[in-house]
Formats: sequence, structure tokens, C-alpha cells
Amino acid sequence: MGVEEKRVNVIADFVDSPDGLADGYRVEARIVTWEGQNVLKIPGSAAFREGDVWRVFGIEQGRAHRRIVEIGHRNQTELEVLNGLKEGEVVILHPSNQLKDGVRVRTE
Repeated sequence: MGVEEKRVNVIADFVDSPDGLADGYRVEARIVTWEGQNVLKIPGSAAFREGDVWRVFGIEQGRAHRRIVEIGHRNQTELEVLNGLKEGEVVILHPSNQLKDGVRVRTE
């Protein structure tokens, strides 16, 4: 778990309890905490923090440009982008610490 994540206790009850349930059984669950329609999202590996600000490197005309983005909901793999990017814009995944604003980049 990350620094900003918190553990919580969950109390669950079966709607249709399986027969013979006892010690040693395991339950796998998917818990939905938020759901949205028409959400712009990016891979979490594209964003990084500088102080209190989230940033990404977008690609414009063959060059990397560092941009501020406003992040909404997020999980372990994706981030909801509220502002700072538009649908269809290309971002750099796993940007290196050596990547600088304005550097020429090549997409494959």
C-alpha cells in the first residue's frame, strides 16, 4: 500500500450463503468505490508529483513538454484527469528524472 492509501475494515454478508462454508475458505471480492461516465484517464505511470502539483510529460510536435494536470479519482493503475490534458493527447509513460522540458522525443 502507498503512503496515501488507508486500510479499512469491511463487514460483508452473503446474499446467498454457500453451503459448507467454514474456516480456511477464501473470498475474492471486487469493491467499487467510485464509478464515472466519459472520464479522461491516463496510466498512473505517466504522472509524477512536484510538491503538491501533479505533472505529466506530453508530446507536442516531437518534443516533450512538462504540464500540470489536475487529478481526480485514482487507483493503483489509472488516474482521472480533470484539467491539463485533452482526449487523444500523448503522454510519456515512466518519464525519467533526466527528461527535460523541450527535449526532442521519438514515438514508436
